Amino acid sequence: MGNILYLVIPCYNEEEVLSETALRLENKINDLIGEKKIDEKSRVIFVNDGSGDRTWDVIQALHQKNKLFGGINLSLNRGHQNALLAGLMTVKEYADMVISMDADLQDDINAIDEMIDKYVQGMDIVYGVRSSRQKDTFFKKATAEGFYKTMNMMGANTVFNHADYRLMSKRALLGLSQFGEVNLFLRGIVPMIGYPTDVVYYERGERFAGESKYPLGKMLSFAVEGITSFSTKPLRMITLLGFFIFIVSIGMLLYSLVRHFTGETIVGWTTLMVSVWAIGGLILLALGVVGEYIGKIYLESKGRPRYIIEQFLNDDN
Repeated sequence: MGNILYLVIPCYNEEEVLSETALRLENKINDLIGEKKIDEKSRVIFVNDGSGDRTWDVIQALHQKNKLFGGINLSLNRGHQNALLAGLMTVKEYADMVISMDADLQDDINAIDEMIDKYVQGMDIVYGVRSSRQKDTFFKKATAEGFYKTMNMMGANTVFNHADYRLMSKRALLGLSQFGEVNLFLRGIVPMIGYPTDVVYYERGERFAGESKYPLGKMLSFAVEGITSFSTKPLRMITLLGFFIFIVSIGMLLYSLVRHFTGETIVGWTTLMVSVWAIGGLILLALGVVGEYIGKIYLESKGRPRYIIEQFLNDDN
């Protein structure tokens, strides 16, 4: 028989889409088992991230109906990245390979076949990467691509147009388990594991039902989390900016002295006001960036658990 595959799917208020997701994944898993690409012990594990709707009830019903489906119920909402990590760390002892994906059916499940083929060829990590963004609006495309470019420019090593649709071997998951930071950004952590990697391209579809869990505001927050968790470049930029302003201030001092001694002194109200507001804004910006890093240190120093599992449904545990 083939290798044991576990699918880990974080869920937050996904009751509208779960039944259809389960149906499609059941057909896909059965096809793979029939082709002997994966073992009959393969499972689909839904991780309920403290949903406020009936998501956990749906997961329990799926589990009772079919042992293929399992579930992890977190004690409260911990965010997508922590929910995903909870699923990965919980199932790593049962699986030879684990594929993580979202519950909204936008990730093409047919790419799973090629991911498994890459794993058999010796790849420990296989990234699912969008082949295009033709279906996105101009704004969505611009902001999404800007997100990846900004992350890489700031030092967070990410795979362009890759979200969290990926295959990881048991060895890669054991490597991931050694990263102990509380501030999670898996898209930046996974490339740091190393091991042989490859890419599978796929066409991302429309969301089957419900609303996106990553609106612009949350995406911006996610970007800040990623940058401050992986890079000190913003701090270096503040230092360079401060040095630049210092050089400019020396130049302005010399200019003012020349004007003073030549008798051309003019009361520059506009210049004064612009300077005060500009410097004040830069100081506040600098304090904000430094505060982000201090906040990260504060959270890391506490060493609080990244998630707490209330219940794990799996016939193999």
